[in-house]
Amino acid sequence: MNPLYRRAIFLTSAARLSQTPDDTGFEVAFAGRSNAGKSSAINTLCDQKALARTSKTPGRTQLLNFFAIDESRRLVDLPGYGYAKVSEGIKREWQGSLAAYLEQRKCLRGLMLIMDIRHPLKEYDTQMLRWASHISLPVHVLLSKADKLKKGPAANVLLEVGRALRDIDSGFTAQTFSSLKRSGLDEAHAKLDAWFGIGTASPPD
Repeated sequence: MNPLYRRAIFLTSAARLSQTPDDTGFEVAFAGRSNAGKSSAINTLCDQKALARTSKTPGRTQLLNFFAIDESRRLVDLPGYGYAKVSEGIKREWQGSLAAYLEQRKCLRGLMLIMDIRHPLKEYDTQMLRWASHISLPVHVLLSKADKLKKGPAANVLLEVGRALRDIDSGFTAQTFSSLKRSGLDEAHAKLDAWFGIGTASPPD
């Protein structure tokens, strides 16, 4: 793991695109259904216990939360979708902010889409994948909570998800991941490094 990730710090939160940091440098966003394990994945990938706020209450992340790993590279924890105990008005507002960010953010290099390995490819997940393909946004799927399944069933889910991804966009990729067991870290870090251009002269175009 590149030590940059351990240096990640909370930068700011934004309720709308106008409140986000300057659209420069490079960002990788984390998206997924509420309670899929987005914040836990960010904490694990940065080897920090409380960088991103985690909650057992689905839908707690209602803002775009930015974390700086250096002066030009940021991780972004996006609002969870699909379930949240908030009013429909608030839900529509933050889903609108999510859409605006994904469509308009020029420095966005890729999307880590988090899915609970026991419940992958729900309606909102598929919508997000098709949308990302439409706007030519690279996607890497983390099948989270892989520790909840034995290796055989987990591998089968990965195969099924891989086939489904190829039907949507041949460039999309997936892996199993467990924050609890810290499994899948090397593969996920390799994807982040590639998007951020870590280990190369400059991030890829």
